Amino acid sequence: MAKVDYNKLDLSVPVKAIGIRSQFGSNVIHENLDLELKAGEILGVVGGSGSGKSVLLNTLLGLKLPEAGNVKIFGRNRQNLDKHDLKAFETRVGVLFQGGALFSSLNVRENIMVPLRKHTDLPVSLMRELAEMKLNMVGLPATAATLFPADLSGGMQKRAGLARALALDPQMLFLDEPTAGLDPIGADEFDDLILELRDALELTVFLVTHDLDTLFKTCDRVAVLVDKHIAIADSLDKVIKYDHPWVAEYFGGPRSRAAGVQDIPL
Repeated sequence: MAKVDYNKLDLSVPVKAIGIRSQFGSNVIHENLDLELKAGEILGVVGGSGSGKSVLLNTLLGLKLPEAGNVKIFGRNRQNLDKHDLKAFETRVGVLFQGGALFSSLNVRENIMVPLRKHTDLPVSLMRELAEMKLNMVGLPATAATLFPADLSGGMQKRAGLARALALDPQMLFLDEPTAGLDPIGADEFDDLILELRDALELTVFLVTHDLDTLFKTCDRVAVLVDKHIAIADSLDKVIKYDHPWVAEYFGGPRSRAAGVQDIPL
């Protein structure tokens, strides 16, 4: 199998899902699901509990294989890539799972070094320097490097997890409920951080969230996962007009008014 020539890839659509069906046993989570993640955007994904938002994230990452359909990465079918090319693509993706998913037995610096150890042959001393650089990028003090996850607040754990996601200088970030469990001030600061990193590093961001404030503040497009597929993926002003009961309930309630969604000109 020919190796990927990265200079000839379609970089305008880093990830594309086509006709995805996901299921566990007889329980079908997604059916005929299509979605594009466009270069440079922050795409927010919303849907009710149990709609399969995290399953979709895992499917796009290759952590779960779909029962039907396929996922394209930079225009190439994932299923046609060999191990060498899959590993090369992995280094272009950073992931922040719910809660940060830090290794409890490793300190923060060691957690950030995990992807560096897996994918590079850099000297340990350089890995440590890079880890401390990533800590600074996400707004954590240098003293956090030697702390363990149990010593961190929820917000610091999220930032440490984000620093690890940035360890390999990825082109894409996949964030699963990044502001869940944070107080309003901490969540707002994290939203600002995502925007700053996207702009400074020219990142493409796939963001699963329930947080209306995050959607309103950070997302270029919003994808609505209902009835086992993406019903609409568009700018927020168009999404909130979409004719569906769940959309009306989600974007028409008091929380959406508090977030400012109702102030968007239609």
